[in-house]
Amino acid sequence: METIIIRDDLNTAAQIIRRGGLVGVPTETVYGLAGNGLDEAAVRQIYEVKGRPEVKPLALMIHDAGEIDRYCQAVPEAAKALAARFWPGPLSIVLRARTDVVPEIVRAGGDTVSLRCPDHPLTLEALRLAGLPFAAPSANPSGQPSPKTAEEVCSYFAGRIDAVIDGGPCGLGRESTILDMSRAPWRILRQGALPEQSIRGALRERLRLIGITGPSGSGKTTALQLLSERGALVLDCDAVYHELLRDRQELLDELSAAFPGTVRDGVLDRSALAKIVFSDGHALAALNRITHRYVADEVSRRLEDFAMAGGTLAALDAIELISGGLADKCDIVIGILADEETRVARIMARDGIDREAALLRVRAQRDARYFIDNCDCIVENNGSAAEFTNRFLKALEECRHG
Repeated sequence: METIIIRDDLNTAAQIIRRGGLVGVPTETVYGLAGNGLDEAAVRQIYEVKGRPEVKPLALMIHDAGEIDRYCQAVPEAAKALAARFWPGPLSIVLRARTDVVPEIVRAGGDTVSLRCPDHPLTLEALRLAGLPFAAPSANPSGQPSPKTAEEVCSYFAGRIDAVIDGGPCGLGRESTILDMSRAPWRILRQGALPEQSIRGALRERLRLIGITGPSGSGKTTALQLLSERGALVLDCDAVYHELLRDRQELLDELSAAFPGTVRDGVLDRSALAKIVFSDGHALAALNRITHRYVADEVSRRLEDFAMAGGTLAALDAIELISGGLADKCDIVIGILADEETRVARIMARDGIDREAALLRVRAQRDARYFIDNCDCIVENNGSAAEFTNRFLKALEECRHG
């Protein structure tokens, strides 16, 4: 067999693949060895030429994200969002296969298939002209380096495959990143050219993030519980901060450097810190800059973890949600308000303090106007729990569609 070099006659490449032949194809990562992904005989030939065990499944190259449902079932919306974001590009997504469409040999007997849309104009055009997916592992014998040029493909397979599309040197030179989204939590199976952080960040952006704020005694805890019951991840930023004080040495080191004498034997002396910052506005601002940064980073990490687990809804509870900048990360911010007497009664019952102490606490906090001016919507909580539940869920629905 003579292996021909194709530079612009992509119809020939498409015809070879349609009739069951093999073609080396360029991508943005490395060259692939492509055959008709729906033809069992062509796929078996790929295994034979590469010396690849048939227990290892093959990926399918497709022309665009619109073809995902043709070969896969129960596709998460998150997978389609990642495809829209990163395809064409170095991301392979493992999904549940349509086993009546994708041959068993491609799946190596499993129920999943990896899809990839290569970022190379010649291969994309060959896919379009062929009108079918390519089974296309890297174009190297198993165990050998993946080829980055057409010449390297020929050095491996000249006389054993029909053709190689010469698309020049591959730009990235690394395999695609493989993300398993066949079941949650999503998992990186192979770290390739697309950084994991890019995937995590894109999934995090899809989360519906709701900020809950309001003065003490207004009913924020009830609102957060309602969200939790609906599958939301609820993050208490104050609790996150205290966990960081216990577990994050870098935070303690930075506080110790900024406020000497406040960290002793690896523990923050909160009373000593309070004496410094509450009598000095500049010191308080410096403290907030440090703590808000660490809390924001940790919140982002937990939101990304939740998104990688398939989560779609999250809520933030923070005393300084607005002034601390976390409100800017939220899709909507809901303020929970109640009148003074209602709040005083709730605080007395909750904390076991007398009316005078509760009243002092209420009057030391921001007034209602602050929340009205800075929140996307306000929910009043002066009545029964049932009334608040109905009012909050209605506001949440209106904000979602607003």
